[in-house]
Amino acid sequence: MDRPIALFELATLSAEARARLLVRSEADLALFEERVKPIIEDVRRDGDAALARFGARFDGATGLKPDAIRTPEREFDEAMESVAPEVVEAIRYAVDNVRRYHEAQMPEEMWMKEMRPGIFAGERWSPIDSVACYVPRGKGSFPSVAVMTAVPAMVAKVPRVIICTPPLPDGRTDPATLVAAKLAGVTEVYRCGGAQAVAAVAYGTQTVPRVLKMVGPGSPYLVAAKKLLSHCIDPGILAGPSESIILADETADGRLAALDLLIEAEHGPDSSCFLVTNSRPVAEAARAAIPGFWAQMSQQRVDFSATVLGGPQGGIVLSPDFDAACDFVNDYAPEHLTIHAKDPWRHMGKIRNAAEILLGDRTPNTLANFVLGPNAVLPTSGAAKTSSALSVYDFVKRSSVAYVTTLGYPEAARHAGRLATYEGFDGHANAVSATRDRLMADDS
Repeated sequence: MDRPIALFELATLSAEARARLLVRSEADLALFEERVKPIIEDVRRDGDAALARFGARFDGATGLKPDAIRTPEREFDEAMESVAPEVVEAIRYAVDNVRRYHEAQMPEEMWMKEMRPGIFAGERWSPIDSVACYVPRGKGSFPSVAVMTAVPAMVAKVPRVIICTPPLPDGRTDPATLVAAKLAGVTEVYRCGGAQAVAAVAYGTQTVPRVLKMVGPGSPYLVAAKKLLSHCIDPGILAGPSESIILADETADGRLAALDLLIEAEHGPDSSCFLVTNSRPVAEAARAAIPGFWAQMSQQRVDFSATVLGGPQGGIVLSPDFDAACDFVNDYAPEHLTIHAKDPWRHMGKIRNAAEILLGDRTPNTLANFVLGPNAVLPTSGAAKTSSALSVYDFVKRSSVAYVTTLGYPEAARHAGRLATYEGFDGHANAVSATRDRLMADDS
């Protein structure tokens, strides 16, 4: 069966057609929000019983009981024994690299600077009290997401870190996810997925604790639930379906560009993936190579990627020049960006908006998704214009700290008092007036 790969020529596209290429599958969440509202309400009302019902309905976990939502400790040990040793070794390797990266990212606990003589100001960093890490299932199992979400939380020293993940059909928890949790240091894993998981951690159930924040990628249903419950819980990065751009100049190998284009495209039919190039030979070489790569993939993954690359949420974008290609990338603000060129560093300065930038043909997104160290939980749907990759900064918060000495107080008080009076705040002004001077003199 012929699988057409869409080709879009930027020079001939109307403004409307070009804008259509920038739209992601979850751009309009209104429909999803309506569908998840009753799920959220059921979990709020019925707690674990609702989680068990939805586990059977959405995950086929007919054996899941309300009193078995939390994964028992023995399953962690069984998972370490049942998962293939080479997979455990790979997870351990990933955990180590991700931990090293995020340890390097940690800010110093506190800093202060003397702004003027006797006036000190700075910041103190402290961890969030509790966080839920969401590890999706559905189109596959993702222990890598457990690594990417849980490890930085542990590095940030969050006191309570839990994982929520959909149950397997037999009601148990994905063993590789439990291996990742154990190696990251997480002991609480709850069997609930999708919108019901968001509701569970937002409200708390008989078993699942209420937490302050939830991180991790998921379906539009999960994203919709996060938006609806943002008044109850910090939803973190609203990371939706996978998206990527492969940016290739005329020096790139179109076959390698095609190979990397299929990485994110195989996640699902709701992914968004483009090869953007100013070179027609590169575009044609990539287009010709894709069917051969499909022959090496399962039918499900071929179907997913063929749907994506058939347009309008994927395909090949041919630009009139490389600057136009970079303009398209910046307008798109992709979750993942890979630059294919003999000298990729030469082009990086032209990129303003991308959550992740991978340089060269030896840095495929596969490495970044699993083992390199930088976090693979990234903002989608153009949010990379203002947001960043998940990091230790998502698990800590800053407190401003200030200290004024006898030397610094008089000048600061004089200026602050003038501004307080101008703005009409009598209490503010009194607090730095002669009244304070008299009170402080009495205490000395």
